[in-house]
Amino acid sequence: MSDTPASVLITRPEPGASETAVRIAALGLTPVVAPVLAIAPTELRLANPAALAGVLVTSGNALPALWPACRDRLILAVGDSTANRARKAGFSQVLSAGGDATALAALVRQRLKPTDGSLLLASGQGQGHALAADLRCDGYRVIRRVVYAARPVASLPEAAAQALATGRVQAALFYSAETARHFVRLVQAAGLKNTVQTSEGMAIGRAAGVALEALPWRRIRVALRPNQEEMLALLE
Repeated sequence: MSDTPASVLITRPEPGASETAVRIAALGLTPVVAPVLAIAPTELRLANPAALAGVLVTSGNALPALWPACRDRLILAVGDSTANRARKAGFSQVLSAGGDATALAALVRQRLKPTDGSLLLASGQGQGHALAADLRCDGYRVIRRVVYAARPVASLPEAAAQALATGRVQAALFYSAETARHFVRLVQAAGLKNTVQTSEGMAIGRAAGVALEALPWRRIRVALRPNQEEMLALLE
């Protein structure tokens, strides 16, 4: 490492990246915000939101599409961070599963019966299929709607390239397997593969951790639970 301050690379899309940066700074570390995916919202088309028994949200990126049509619906969020964003956005009934898609499915079974009505699953492009299938097997009527897409950026963000090239990156955070895979591609394309040898790759789940194995990290660590609190605990 050089004598410049050690940094933590944040690769998740906005607005989550800036939210995480605040938490990183509060730990006394230097955040480097360098999203490798950009969120592109899509329009939610739903005939009668008032008839829904609940809305399942697996990412805070889905929330803008739900407001205001679903503001009075029960929001079942995958984790605390998404739940907090929903409350701040003005949704009045919000519950957190505190985990992953499996935990969210368990929360649905705990709080709702199949006879209560339809469930809206607001997800990203290519996401949510397994969760919807799981709940449908138990008799729930799940309406899956794609409300955003995560578009990969064309090249490694300059902030990330500079931090890696100067040896300042103590750790890099990856909040999804998709983010980890694209980061690997961008680093390889930039000829910076070996710059991660003194850095730790920190993954929110096993799939993201496996994706990071394509680069020669000093160490890859996986959060004990798939949420931001556990990710930040890896830095302490």
